[in-house]
Amino acid sequence: MLLIGLTGSIATGKSTVSSLLSSPPYNLPIIDADLLARKVVEPGTAGYNAIVSYFGPTTPDLLVPSGPDMPENGPTGKGRPLNRPALGRRVFGDSPEVRKDRARLNSIVHPAVRKAMALAVLKAYVKGYRAVVLDIPLLFESQLDKFCGTVLVVGVKDPKVQMERLRARDPHLSQEDAENRVRSQGDVREKAERALERGEGRGCVVWNDGDKRELEEQVRRVFWQGVVEKYSPRWWAWFLWICPPAAVGSALWNYWANLRVDRRWKEKKEAERAKL
Repeated sequence: MLLIGLTGSIATGKSTVSSLLSSPPYNLPIIDADLLARKVVEPGTAGYNAIVSYFGPTTPDLLVPSGPDMPENGPTGKGRPLNRPALGRRVFGDSPEVRKDRARLNSIVHPAVRKAMALAVLKAYVKGYRAVVLDIPLLFESQLDKFCGTVLVVGVKDPKVQMERLRARDPHLSQEDAENRVRSQGDVREKAERALERGEGRGCVVWNDGDKRELEEQVRRVFWQGVVEKYSPRWWAWFLWICPPAAVGSALWNYWANLRVDRRWKEKKEAERAKL
């Protein structure tokens, strides 16, 4: 089974591509890290309790306010849901304090999300899926790209396009808030370069500066025909399914190959910084 790491940045069209891949003619299962991240911090979970314990004393509006439609102990009696905009203001930005808070939040959420993703991948393998999509905004930053046979980056070449789409999608965000959210997910053009560093068939990019029809055509031509059909034919997927040891061996080989790519990428960036 081919693990496809889908990533990009905020407002570049990653969710649109995820929706395309989950629909005909692809019909691939999508493991959405954002959705899992919400589930692992629902009231009553260990993640929720850890966040409330750490951020609650210094964030008065951390929880959704109680009222006629929100009981004091929440709809389930396990606590009121997190006020995500308030939490976002604590963790989006570049100051040392904000980076510390973001690191703390990630240390709570990421391990739980990884566990949930691993279980979802196992279920997809047991069901005999040819490929599964790991929809992860911070794929490279979380080091999860090393487990993927292929990485697909959805990007925009013009940063202004990204900002305009974000402000149109989330008009409640100020210019500063929008810029902080874009910066928090890294430069998507560097992610695209990093994906292509993996080599043909192992990393690809679709540019979403045009309309949806252009994006759909790129997904079909660049990604599906150029990667999945070419480098992960159906017979190979069936072979890995009926021979679990081969699937394990393939996964280990992919991980080793990705470690080499990551090392080469870091050396390249260090050389570029040394020239400055």
